[in-house]
Amino acid sequence: MITYETSILREGLGFGESPRWRQGRLWYSDFYRRAIYSMDAAGLEERLEHEVPGQPSGLAWTPSGELWCVSMTDQRVVRASSGATVVDLSEHCGFWANEMITGASGVAYVGSFGFDLDLMLREHGVEALMVAPAPTTNLVVVSPSGEVLQVVPDMSFPNGTVISDDGMTLIVGETLAFRLSAFDVAADGTLSNRRVWAQLDFVATDGMCLDAEGQIWVANALANECLRVREGGEVTARTSTSLHAFACMLGGADRSTLYVMSAPTSDRFVIADQLAGRIEAATVDVPGAGRP
Repeated sequence: MITYETSILREGLGFGESPRWRQGRLWYSDFYRRAIYSMDAAGLEERLEHEVPGQPSGLAWTPSGELWCVSMTDQRVVRASSGATVVDLSEHCGFWANEMITGASGVAYVGSFGFDLDLMLREHGVEALMVAPAPTTNLVVVSPSGEVLQVVPDMSFPNGTVISDDGMTLIVGETLAFRLSAFDVAADGTLSNRRVWAQLDFVATDGMCLDAEGQIWVANALANECLRVREGGEVTARTSTSLHAFACMLGGADRSTLYVMSAPTSDRFVIADQLAGRIEAATVDVPGAGRP
């Protein structure tokens, strides 16, 4: 198995999330600086793009080029440029809203925590997740006009998400079930035929991206690593990072740079008032594909 070593490109983030490669720059949310930023490929220049008072997470562009963002704490999808509500998801979220991706048609897929993970871990420890299943939540399918098309229930912390090159398969990480789950995508964007794409051992599947060989790079929120996973669960490569890895994206001029958002922890009680997050990067052999 190949192991790639990362280098640190940028420090001083609160908690980086939802990295996206667009128009020659890496875009990302920062939870605790409450804004969306972008940086050049080498990490030398960071630019504030939009402030999001409700704490930004998932980023996705519509077919017209408008940037949508998940506003976590008030459980909305908003237009990043204005803060206007696209859709209020509060009735479908047990706790904070989280990641998002859009398909080519502009249909969006939005996950949520489902419960207050940080509080539960603080009160009961990680062992609580081993004793009893964590509460599940929904993956919400949203039309380009902001209507809820479908609510997929019983998801175990739906997190990082990718869509295949042909647009016919959506794969989402169920973080607290240690798995990647796949769905067929219908012409109207709705999902069916839920199945396990890869079951992994103690890999808290977080932010992820797809490569040109159909394998997925997935951040392991429990370790200082991202893993390259083949359908069925074989791990074919990994990156070693300086801190815990929480999201990754293939970008750069030839989409062969794996950018990794890392931090000491995701516990908001520990890091919300720090600037300890990083962006790390490694050059890998297979370029990115699909969405995001």
